[in-house]
Amino acid sequence: MLKVVQAYDRALIAEIETDDAGALERKLEAAVRVFADPTGWLQPHERVAILRRLAGLMEAKRDQLALQIAREGGKPLPDAIVETTRAIDGVHNAADELRNLAGREIPMGLSAASEGRWAFTTKEPVGVVAAISAFNHPLNLIVHQVAPAIAAGCPVIVKPAITTPLSCLDFVAMAHEAGLPEAWCQTFITDDNQLAEKLATDPRIAFLSFIGSARVGWALRSKAAPGTRVALEHGGAAPAIVDRSADLAKIIEPIVKGGFYHAGQVCVSTQRIFVRADIAEDFTQRLVARVESLRTADPVLSDTEVGPLILPREAGRVSEWIDDAVSGGARLATGGERLSDTTLRPAVLIDPAPDAKISTQEVFGPVVAVWRYDRLDEAIARANSLPTAFQASIFAQDIDVAMHAANHLDASAVMINDPTAFRTDWMPFAGRKQSGYGTGGIPFTLRDMTHEKMILMRKG
Repeated sequence: MLKVVQAYDRALIAEIETDDAGALERKLEAAVRVFADPTGWLQPHERVAILRRLAGLMEAKRDQLALQIAREGGKPLPDAIVETTRAIDGVHNAADELRNLAGREIPMGLSAASEGRWAFTTKEPVGVVAAISAFNHPLNLIVHQVAPAIAAGCPVIVKPAITTPLSCLDFVAMAHEAGLPEAWCQTFITDDNQLAEKLATDPRIAFLSFIGSARVGWALRSKAAPGTRVALEHGGAAPAIVDRSADLAKIIEPIVKGGFYHAGQVCVSTQRIFVRADIAEDFTQRLVARVESLRTADPVLSDTEVGPLILPREAGRVSEWIDDAVSGGARLATGGERLSDTTLRPAVLIDPAPDAKISTQEVFGPVVAVWRYDRLDEAIARANSLPTAFQASIFAQDIDVAMHAANHLDASAVMINDPTAFRTDWMPFAGRKQSGYGTGGIPFTLRDMTHEKMILMRKG
């Protein structure tokens, strides 16, 4: 049995059955069996109807789903409500995308050899999908991995994070209630890493979607069966640059949201802030004042702004990183105290050493670091210096500065006057270098879960 506890106080929520190797084999066989017979595939209009009904069921349980996110994942309730709203919209998005999922005509007659022929492509589902998910968005990440599979017509086996399985179980149950046959969407609940790896690397898996640590993701990609498509989403230490032309009265709030949303447990959370030297003192004072006003408390309370980390050991690790940075010469401007087993007071560090963990690795906690710079290109070089790269921000009213940074930052997306953590569910979302492989976002994942097949007809 797996015990699921509240992230905030470790109180027991539920005990659920886990799956063993036999269950995994049965689920793989069921998925392969329904996919092997194209005459039994769900038609596009059937998939659209199922997704629409699924969104309606989620809408009816919006408050319940949000409260569950807050309890099992520790996300403050206002943010959990936003996540639930996004997840519902994401299911609609997957259904909407089927209107645009189409092949194209391939020109013929361009050579003598191709005369008298007509060719076109169609889209087919790629096969069985294995989706291994993360804890930090326990409903919306499942939607991003599973809803495109349903839309594409791929059977999917989804393994949620062991700390947050309840949102996934509810989502899959609602998918079945909406009319999706069970074999087309199954959960796999395990705390056995070897079994999870067996799912990911089974030769019957056509597409592996993994959201989690870079170490595990890249290892799974290296072990995936030949022919398996792989999509990896990891993280990084997202940089934000603040130019002297930035409006400090307007940018503190988005920077704080970008750094402390879900206690910094976001793969594109703002972590490294580079501020023009001549405004650094003013910026830092404003930043520290706002961070000190953040309410850290039980995530189910409506006025909580920062909740817990997912596990006590994670809170301990982040505390150690803060202590190491201070020992290495950084100034702790505010925060960092351990408030409970899983909560920390949000922290701001000034000038950590270049080789400090907070300067080089993803902290995944409620901490930001601030450095001064004199030249824009110096800040860009420092922002680009790590082996990870995902989303980045430039805060500036000077359009030349903003566009220079946007063109030179090594990032898959550069936000101008918005935090690094900004995302809509239909935009491309991709890590560069060690931060990921492939492009996420519901429309992009849907297309990656299909094959293009060409059909050629010859006259006579």
